[in-house]
Amino acid sequence: METTSTDLLMRAVFAATKDEFDPNTVTPGVWGFVITFTIAAVVVLLVMDMVRRVRRTNYKAEIHEKLQAELAARAELAAKNEAERGTSAASGGGVEKR
Repeated sequence: METTSTDLLMRAVFAATKDEFDPNTVTPGVWGFVITFTIAAVVVLLVMDMVRRVRRTNYKAEIHEKLQAELAARAELAAKNEAERGTSAASGGGVEKR
């Protein structure tokens, strides 16, 4: 008797559809619980670490922006003071630098 590919395919489908166990009595057991709990704990720890790192990065960016604004304000004040000194020296009312 010769078997064809269709015959082999039908046998594979029939073998796959047979119930070899009762699906109502199959459970993952203790190891399934332990592995699931471990994965959940690792995910929670990773999320906490990520939140901490993002918060730290945001604080650093905020501080950097404040420092840049402070430096810009100082530079503006220095330019304003220099301009006032220049105008008062040009009018003869100020003390000249040598």
